[in-house]
Amino acid sequence: MHYPFWDQPIGYGVLMATIAVFHVFVSHFAIGGGLYLVVNEHFARRAGDAQRLEFLEKLSKFFVLATLVAGALTGVAIWFVIGLLAPAATEALIHNYVWGWAIEWTFFVVEIAAAMVYYYGWKRMTARAHLTVGWIYFVAAWLSLVIINGILTFMLTPGRWLATGDFWDGFFDPTYWPSLVLRTGVCVMLAGLYALLVASRLEPGDFKAKTVRQAAGWSLAGLAATVLSQVWYWKAIPADITAKALQVMPTPIRSIEISFWLAGAIALGMVALAAFAPRKLGTTVALAFMALGLAWFGAFEWSRESLRKPYIITGYIYGNGAEVGEAENYKRDGYLAQIPYRTGDEGADLFRHACRNCHTLEGYKALKPAFDGTDRAFIAAIVQGTQHLKGNMPPFLGTPAEAELIADHLDQRIDKRPLADIYKLDGRLLGRKVYDIRCGKCHVLGTDSDKSKSLAGQSAEDLNGLLDMAANLGEGMPAFTADAAERKALVAYLQTLGKGGRP
Repeated sequence: MHYPFWDQPIGYGVLMATIAVFHVFVSHFAIGGGLYLVVNEHFARRAGDAQRLEFLEKLSKFFVLATLVAGALTGVAIWFVIGLLAPAATEALIHNYVWGWAIEWTFFVVEIAAAMVYYYGWKRMTARAHLTVGWIYFVAAWLSLVIINGILTFMLTPGRWLATGDFWDGFFDPTYWPSLVLRTGVCVMLAGLYALLVASRLEPGDFKAKTVRQAAGWSLAGLAATVLSQVWYWKAIPADITAKALQVMPTPIRSIEISFWLAGAIALGMVALAAFAPRKLGTTVALAFMALGLAWFGAFEWSRESLRKPYIITGYIYGNGAEVGEAENYKRDGYLAQIPYRTGDEGADLFRHACRNCHTLEGYKALKPAFDGTDRAFIAAIVQGTQHLKGNMPPFLGTPAEAELIADHLDQRIDKRPLADIYKLDGRLLGRKVYDIRCGKCHVLGTDSDKSKSLAGQSAEDLNGLLDMAANLGEGMPAFTADAAERKALVAYLQTLGKGGRP
């Protein structure tokens, strides 16, 4: 929280994902494409296959343009964005892995130089020299992944580094090896998908059929390694992280499920293509497979990023930039004491630094609809009890007075009308909305926090009594401050839940 806050209308998660997923997609494609080119060139030269060599030369042209231009630009964009979105975490990564970054950048320079020489050397170099340059390119690109992988996995599973601070303890962390195998498999899979895209423009015939089958085989081999190592990766994540995700974090679990469905779709598509229509592959279908590959990668990266909650670096820095080791200082002195760059509006400054990294008012993970129809007292109670909310949020480390300032800031921006007027609801449907707004932030139906079974058989009088003493029922529970109509609707809805039904 010691840095100025970069306020922009797009949710941080969306902005980061848009740039990072595309960059990671291109960078993995660059590694796998390098392997595909040099291996196929080797066999083509041994067989004296001039047609395949011509195809590979065309393949390398777009490959160099896409990877070097798009990869480099998005790589710079990532550094720009993370430095503004999460400066404290970026500082920690640079300080702890400065030599790792230096080594990775060295490999990247070698990779760029070798890629350009490889492309321009098709007609200018001997076969042996050209293949040597191709292997230099691939090895440098893959070693770049070897370094980056250690830093990426460190953010989710820093392991013993939290106690020792040792470079190697953080680098070879619990998920390092499964992640490296997984990402290498992704490289191979994407190389096959890219080859399919280029092959789709070939004239129908035996050469196209052979090329399509071979590219499909590359995709399937990479996909198999990816799926198997994804299971290994999940098991390597500390049990407390995965258990928490299964209990209260639907986003990463849903993303993982989607990734397996997408993997199945790619696999079935590759088998069907290779078996039944290798000569008929069109550009539209090839682009669809590339889109599936990008979607798969997006789902995996989204799950990896989401699993870190409530941290940016697990156990070290919370998602809002507050350092775990400074928690007691925050609790004693408050957030404002740690924010040197202020605007003069303390409520807005606190909201930006404590909440805005993850939440917007009306966009990504919007807070306005979450609090419309409520009141300032309820908002303040929720702010102070963030660690009890669904989604594995970080604790609020500020003072009660600072929670009130954030509540004031939000209260001025929400719809103050009753929920019945806002959503045009009544009866049990209104009760369900009241539950979602006032109870469902913690007690999510169908999860471990679901208390509906304990309500079975409770009378309206009993339930009203529970609502009267809501603030005393458990740590972080807010007082029930809704009006009489909403209380009545909620009680009717709770009686329905207690009987095991749904409205």
